[in-house]
Amino acid sequence: MKMIVKKTSVFPAEQSNVFALLQRFDTLAYIAKPYVTFKNIDGQTELVWKVDRSFSFIFKMFDFIPLGIHIIHVKEFNIDNIYTNEGNPFCPIWNHRIILKKTADRKTEYTDEVEIGAGWKTPFVYLWAKAFYSHRQRKWIKLLSKRSEEKAQQQDEF
Repeated sequence: MKMIVKKTSVFPAEQSNVFALLQRFDTLAYIAKPYVTFKNIDGQTELVWKVDRSFSFIFKMFDFIPLGIHIIHVKEFNIDNIYTNEGNPFCPIWNHRIILKKTADRKTEYTDEVEIGAGWKTPFVYLWAKAFYSHRQRKWIKLLSKRSEEKAQQQDEF
């Protein structure tokens, strides 16, 4: 059994700025907390997402429930579309697509679309994922709003 979670928000930033942040591991770590923590097995924090590369993480829910090693295999990574095949022992299928679209008012329409396959656990993982992606997108908006405010303050100083 597989289920799909889809969540879309409009972010207060240009597409290029959102994409630049998507390329950074610290962005993933920030937007996922506290629902999920990722610790790179190699201890590296300066990761560069690249097509046809796999990345392995110690994966914990709420920073204390271990769910094993989570593997992210990058299939596509460009300014309009990011697609990864992911999974861990608890949820073997977690195929994640991020779609970025420019809006007329220099904002970004951001969509997370995730195909989930966890056997009999799928409906429960689906419900958790719905809450998780709502949380992630709220954290994105908070992050981008903060960056926008900081930029405006810097401009006011001149």
